[in-house]
Amino acid sequence: MANTLLGPLSGTDRVDGLLDDGAWIAALLEVELALSAVAAEQGAVTEHDADAVERAVAAVAGVDPHALAAESVEGGNPVIPLVKRLKAAAARIQPGAERAVHPGATSQDVMDTALMLLTRRAGHRVVADLTACADAAAALAAAHRDTPCAARTLGQQALPTTFGLVAASWCTGLDRARTGLDRVLDALPVSYGGAAGTLAAVHPHGPAVADALAARLGLAPQGVPWHTERSRIGELAGALGVAAGACAKPAGDVVLLSATELGEVSESAPGDSSSMPHKRNPAAAVTARGAAKRAPGLVATLLAGAEQEFQRAAGAWHAEWETLVALLRVTAGAAARLRVGLEGLQVHPDAMARNLALAAGAVSTAHPPGTGHAADLVDTVLAGRPA
Repeated sequence: MANTLLGPLSGTDRVDGLLDDGAWIAALLEVELALSAVAAEQGAVTEHDADAVERAVAAVAGVDPHALAAESVEGGNPVIPLVKRLKAAAARIQPGAERAVHPGATSQDVMDTALMLLTRRAGHRVVADLTACADAAAALAAAHRDTPCAARTLGQQALPTTFGLVAASWCTGLDRARTGLDRVLDALPVSYGGAAGTLAAVHPHGPAVADALAARLGLAPQGVPWHTERSRIGELAGALGVAAGACAKPAGDVVLLSATELGEVSESAPGDSSSMPHKRNPAAAVTARGAAKRAPGLVATLLAGAEQEFQRAAGAWHAEWETLVALLRVTAGAAARLRVGLEGLQVHPDAMARNLALAAGAVSTAHPPGTGHAADLVDTVLAGRPA
């Protein structure tokens, strides 16, 4: 998953360690271990057998990802060969203990639940960076509450505003995005339905096992199995896409306002040019935009996969795994790189005043030039920020 060369500059390295092969295998084994433990608690398997499964998980944890990947091809997902390895290890430790491996589950249960664990962990890191971005924007808004600058519409100077209000608008979008994403992350559920989503293999323990599994893993209860009911994936895709877009907006503004002809802002550590030493590029904003621009296509792929047939989808489910991981990575990259840009953003009021003066006559003829109303809006935004 990780890209050693490009990950740091695109910011995706912020979550690569949470989404790589090792993280996937660890999450799959975490689900299997938790499932055996809660099945024992609910009386679906014996405690003695579940203890052997714990030792089997430890024995399998060092599996080579390349070997597991090769073994996954025939069955279509890595859970199938991983469970075979677990059962063999449990049987070696204690004959018969393999009965406590994967009790009542199907491979989709483990894949989906592991993906929810990975998503929550990576997603909380995105939320942390979105919060820092919003805080940086709020600080800029407060510091420049009364700093006049030109509002621009359709690429042209319109009326005076304040840079504080520009930054307050960034803050509002970032706050909405992070609270929305945080809400979706908190609702990510466990998946446990068995072969056909009926929990028949562990009747009458199925619902209790599902709820106990959710509690043990820190996920939300599922209600009913959701093997082909993918509205939660759609909500997650939407929240990540909105977050990427919320990052793209200020990043785009910083790029434009950094232009030589405007010069109203600059990054504290602007990027160099390989051929033009006079240039100081807004590299953090540029790379934040680059990451964010990859998000809409990934969101579309996940939404297109919502139509899943019968009780197990052939292909649409499989399309989610890498797509969702990629969406997490690019959204994380956008937030991480924007954070760098906003936390060190330098504002140049003299350039703002100079540019505003270019259209001062035309503006003052049609509208009063005062910016007090903009400053008041800044106060409203900052006072109403979510905790």
